[in-house]
Amino acid sequence: MSTLTTASTPDTDFEVEIASTGQIFPVPAGQSVLHTLMFEGFDIPFACEEGVCGTCLTGVKSGEVDHRDHYLTHEEQATHTQFMPCCSRARSAKLVLDL
Repeated sequence: MSTLTTASTPDTDFEVEIASTGQIFPVPAGQSVLHTLMFEGFDIPFACEEGVCGTCLTGVKSGEVDHRDHYLTHEEQATHTQFMPCCSRARSAKLVLDL
């Protein structure tokens, strides 16, 4: 576990796609992926909502993540295969999530 994070970019709109269903949801600037998915009925465990605890760790099948967490190491972040939907966002137009 690391307490370091990479530099983040300003919030912009992007989409998340659910790999298992093909559903696509817009994530507006200023709203977390976690809150977007919870609004859509997904039950994702969470605790701190600050990217520290790792409870909401979610797999990413494709897309580039803007990591804003303090949980994943730099090496783990560089793979773009998992992220914290409570605080991290996308650098690409879409993230395909392993849900």
